[in-house]
Amino acid sequence: MSGDRLDAEWVRGWCEESSTALRDLMSSFLKTHGFPPGSNTVTLATTESHQATDALVDLMPIPSDLTTLYWVVREVSLPDVDSGYFIHSPSTVTTHLREYGSVQVEGDDSALVFASDGGGHLFAVAGTGRVWRSTTASWFDDFEVVAAGLEEFLEHLGRRITDQGTPGQRHRR
Repeated sequence: MSGDRLDAEWVRGWCEESSTALRDLMSSFLKTHGFPPGSNTVTLATTESHQATDALVDLMPIPSDLTTLYWVVREVSLPDVDSGYFIHSPSTVTTHLREYGSVQVEGDDSALVFASDGGGHLFAVAGTGRVWRSTTASWFDDFEVVAAGLEEFLEHLGRRITDQGTPGQRHRR
């Protein structure tokens, strides 16, 4: 990451583009896959989720990019994109933080789990902004870097939505 912080306007644009791509994907999902899709949504932040973000910040200093993300997005649920991707709501992150604590990542600050995939792998963001993915479906095993920051993570997620909805790309992982 170049040192630039995640911009709320960029996140809003990502939400719009991802929601459009999801509508396209869901419109052909039944025909393509032979079963109806689940609820695939990018849910915008609300007053309640802003309060939950504030409560999370009070519990533990969180990376500023995560605060920016949560000021725009409450949560993302994509059970039908690849094996599934989920950006947890700030209240869920708070519950998990209280139950499991932060995760330890090699060569970085401890990191806060904010997302998961359908295989149970966890995504965490460290104070440096880097995004880490668990190597197994566990809070306590190793984590590896998957993105320089949340913007790169969201860009990748947006591409997964778009690629799956594009003919010839549906089964590429």
